[in-house]
Amino acid sequence: MTDTPLYSTSAGAAAFFDLDRTLISGASAFTFGIAAWRAGLVPTGEFTRDAAGAVAFKLFGASDQKAEQAKQRLLTAVTGVRQADLVALNAAIIPKLMDEVRPEARDLLDLHRNAGRDTYIVSASPQEMVEPLATSLGMTGGIGTVGEVADGVYTGELARPFCYGPGKVDAIRELAEWEGYDLALCYAYSDSASDLPMLEAVGHPVVVNPDAALERIAHQRGWPVVIFRRRTRMVVRRVTTSLGATALAAGALASGVALGRQYERTHRVAR
Repeated sequence: MTDTPLYSTSAGAAAFFDLDRTLISGASAFTFGIAAWRAGLVPTGEFTRDAAGAVAFKLFGASDQKAEQAKQRLLTAVTGVRQADLVALNAAIIPKLMDEVRPEARDLLDLHRNAGRDTYIVSASPQEMVEPLATSLGMTGGIGTVGEVADGVYTGELARPFCYGPGKVDAIRELAEWEGYDLALCYAYSDSASDLPMLEAVGHPVVVNPDAALERIAHQRGWPVVIFRRRTRMVVRRVTTSLGATALAAGALASGVALGRQYERTHRVAR
């Protein structure tokens, strides 16, 4: 990790945010599924199964196998559906997702914007949903999974690599080359070990409400661990000796974010 402070103005840098359980508290697939079911785009049986999967994801996280299964179900579900019909669901989806955005995440977005960094959502969710959500949050853009469309209808194939795991890194690197971002100066935020490639691709990886595997890796590597909560009192603990992490902790304290769960008894600073 480099030592660029969070508050420094960084032209040519960006912050990349995972969506589910990072920017928002739950799973966007659940909100998407409800809207699609109500619009008659998803049969009741499929909605019930996917809703249960979304609840399990919220509680236990996702595996690569589950993500692959979700991708195939999504592609199968939208095959033959008009893209315009899917986009029309955003009238119901986006306000609900905005309600799920963590208050601490909003503050963190403000910190990066004030520091001169661009901000992006990077998610396996459909591009048709990710981009409007990013716009609603005042972010620079959204990177999501892009389905192939022919004559205004989804073919059931992908137009670009699945935006998950290594696919997120491919998308970020392509964007960085296009926009002139120095990835060594960029930040990435995620809760899941599945996003380890994205976190490793930037100079400033930050772990948010991590699953067990990612939490172990973060502590082994000295990465900042950020705990987003809604109602509990926030505390900040210094988890590394990196100057960059120290600056990040200072910014987190100002925005009501807690860094680190280790060393709670010995390195605790009450807000």
